[in-house]
Amino acid sequence: MKYLIPETLQTERLHMRMFNASDWRDIHEYYGDPECARYTSRLPLKDYETWQKLAALVGHWELRNYGSYAVEEKLSGKVIGVVGLDYPGDWPEPEIQWGLSRNYWGKGYASEAVRAVKEMTTEYLADLSLISLIHPENSNSINLAKAVGAQFEKEHFFRDDTWLIFRHSK
Repeated sequence: MKYLIPETLQTERLHMRMFNASDWRDIHEYYGDPECARYTSRLPLKDYETWQKLAALVGHWELRNYGSYAVEEKLSGKVIGVVGLDYPGDWPEPEIQWGLSRNYWGKGYASEAVRAVKEMTTEYLADLSLISLIHPENSNSINLAKAVGAQFEKEHFFRDDTWLIFRHSK
């Protein structure tokens, strides 16, 4: 295996895989949407910025030997978001991140994807401590973190804002 984690994960309704160049239009629905960017440390992305983000997601696998997956809905074959492991240079610790295009909110896809990632990390990265950084006003992500077993640990000032750190249990 080239990386520390599998390059694909499967759930009943989702196929999670490494991003590729053909994903950028689908994933721009997420990264370009102001509502999806509302509780993140970024603004909505323009087309070319989404391409740069896609390159960063792919490059993360090479730099850290793990990364985030394109979340593909099996029924439609459409990439509907991102889930996986993220650890940029300025992050306090490795993070389980998630985000879906707005049309796919409320269907249980995010929790299904995050549970699959947590299960995979238990097997492949058992010693890696994982957090999720969540904006204090993002009640949906706070509820999701709790639903998958993460516990609130502390507030953390990061990128000019206060964030909540949720620690994922093993």
